Amino acid sequence: MGEIRFDDLEDVKRFIREIFYGKDEKRNDQNEPPRDEDPRGGRKSSKNHIKGGLGGIIVILFLVFLGTGIYQVGPDEEAVLLRFGKYSKTVGPGMHWYFPSPIGKRYVVKTTKVYRVEIGFETIEAGPPARYQNIPEESLMFTGDENMIDVDFSVQYKISNLKDYIFNVRDQYETIKSASESALRQVVGSKGIEETLTVGKERIQEETREKLKEILESYGTGILIIGLQLQDVGPPEEVMQAFKEVANAREDRARFINEANGYRNDIIPNARGQASQMINRAEAYKEKRIKESQGDVAKFIKLSEKYSLGKEVTKTRMYLETMEKTMPGIEKIIVDPELKGSIINLIGGGVEANEKTNN
Repeated sequence: MGEIRFDDLEDVKRFIREIFYGKDEKRNDQNEPPRDEDPRGGRKSSKNHIKGGLGGIIVILFLVFLGTGIYQVGPDEEAVLLRFGKYSKTVGPGMHWYFPSPIGKRYVVKTTKVYRVEIGFETIEAGPPARYQNIPEESLMFTGDENMIDVDFSVQYKISNLKDYIFNVRDQYETIKSASESALRQVVGSKGIEETLTVGKERIQEETREKLKEILESYGTGILIIGLQLQDVGPPEEVMQAFKEVANAREDRARFINEANGYRNDIIPNARGQASQMINRAEAYKEKRIKESQGDVAKFIKLSEKYSLGKEVTKTRMYLETMEKTMPGIEKIIVDPELKGSIINLIGGGVEANEKTNN
C-alpha cells in the first residue's frame, strides 16, 4: 500500500468520495442491480438502509473530526505544522485548517512577545510591592581576583525563528538560563571585584550580551536577545558588613584626598602669588639700589671733581653736611679760632654768621 498524502482539503474530500461512493459507482459500471431493486424483498432493503445510515454517521463523525483541524493564529503568533511527526510548514496570523491529530500537529506560539528569564532570583509576586526569592546557587560567582560576588540579572528575548526555536531546543527557558549564567560567569571571572561593583557594570552587561548571543547562535536556537540587565550586584550577605566597612574606608580615603587636593589648590596659588610679589619687590628694590648707587657714584665723582678744585672748601662743606645729617634738629655752633668771639649758627636756613662778644 502506497503512502497516502493530503496536501489540502480537496485531497481529503476526494479520499472520502472514493471510500463511500467509489465502490457503488464501480458496481454500477458492472451492471449490478441497485440495492433498492433486490429481488429477495424488503429484508435486504432494510439492511441497506441500516448500512446507509451507519455510513452517514461515519461521514458526519469524520467531518466533525476534520472540523477539529480548523484553528486560528493570533496577530502576534505563528504556527508550526507537523504531519506524521515531520515539519511541514510555518503559517502566520489568520484562520487555517490542518490535519487533526494524530495525522497532524501544530504549535502556536507568540513570536512578537518579549520573554524574560531571571537568573539568581525568582519573582514570587509581581506586586506592588514585588517580592523576590534569591537563588544563591545561581547568583554566587567568583571574580577575576578570587572574590565572591552575588549577581542577579535578567535576560529579555524574542523568537526570531519559530521552527528552530521548537525543534533545535528541548527546554528553551532552561537553555537560555544556563547559557546566560555561563556567559556572565565567564565575563565576571575576567574582572576585578571593584570594577564589577562600580564602574564596570555597563561593560559587563555588554560583553555578557555579546557572548550569550554567540552561544545561542551556535546552538541555532532561533532566539534574538533583546537586552541583558544586571539587577543587583553586591557582596554575599555573610560578608556584607565587612564590604561596607571597606567601602566606607575607601570613601574616607577619597574624601581626604579630595580635601588635600583642595587645600593644595588653595595654598599653592597663594604661595606663588606671594613669591611673585616678593620677587617684584626685590626687583624694585634692586633697581632702586642700583639707581641710588649710580646717583651716589655720580655725586661722588662730582664731589671728587670739586674736591680736586678746592680741597679745603670741599672738605669743610662735606664735614658740615655730614654733621647736619648725623645730628639733625640739634643746634650747631661753629667757632672760628681765627675769629675770636665769633659764632656761626647753622640751625635753620643755612649758614648764618653772628658775632658775639666773648668776654
